[in-house]
Amino acid sequence: MRASTSLSLVALALGALASLESPVAAGGRSPIVNRACDNSAILRNYGVVLFRAFDPQDVFGPLELLQLVSHQHHMNLYLLADTLDPVTTEPASAAMNPKNSSFSPIIQPSHTFADDPDLDVLIVPGGPGVRSPELNSTLDYITRTYPKVKYLITICTGSGLVAKTGILNGKRATTNKTSWPSIIPMGPLVKWVAPARWVVDGNIWSSSGITAGIDCIFAFVKTMYPDGQALFDEFAKLIEYQPHEDPCWDPFAAMNNITSQNQPDCK
Repeated sequence: MRASTSLSLVALALGALASLESPVAAGGRSPIVNRACDNSAILRNYGVVLFRAFDPQDVFGPLELLQLVSHQHHMNLYLLADTLDPVTTEPASAAMNPKNSSFSPIIQPSHTFADDPDLDVLIVPGGPGVRSPELNSTLDYITRTYPKVKYLITICTGSGLVAKTGILNGKRATTNKTSWPSIIPMGPLVKWVAPARWVVDGNIWSSSGITAGIDCIFAFVKTMYPDGQALFDEFAKLIEYQPHEDPCWDPFAAMNNITSQNQPDCK
């Protein structure tokens, strides 16, 4: 058995709020609805979907920032998987580990999909595992949970996983530009957007490749929390990170020869 670094996160205490809806603008575009002035609407319960070969940064990048938010607002974290068995970032395919390295972090789920905790926000990361044919229970969970959450956030190729459920059909979304050719076929009815650092359509936020998830969560926190701007400024300084605040910033689309599509606001 190969050794792996064990990473664990502890779920916090209970809390839930009534559901909110984001209005849809004309032409299918959905504006960012600012909840910052509505203290009753503070988002408290966050769930993160885990599956084998998820990308570590897709999970821990957003959680780094959200954990800081939880120091200012009561929040609860649910790490969700099919079972409570530890989930590894190691790909199932030996071909994806050609050097037979033992260098795959492991994370301990706090809840199973069957536990079905009451969530405000569901986060779906990406990673090599989104291409696995053995994700039926994960897809089922996302499908039945989405109607109950206030917001769904996809990180990197996590949008491909959600696209498989049909939830993104007719909606605008983006994904990792290097993985663009393998991900967009997962959602032929999705309005895939390029260039884009992140995209908002109704109550679905999707970010581009890996580190874009951090920028997306910065924008989400700034928009959704009553002290969002103060949190944005404080945390950017604390973690010594300069967030990209323009959702159109995306040099990686051009690097990957992806032409502009479904993005009237970005040149």
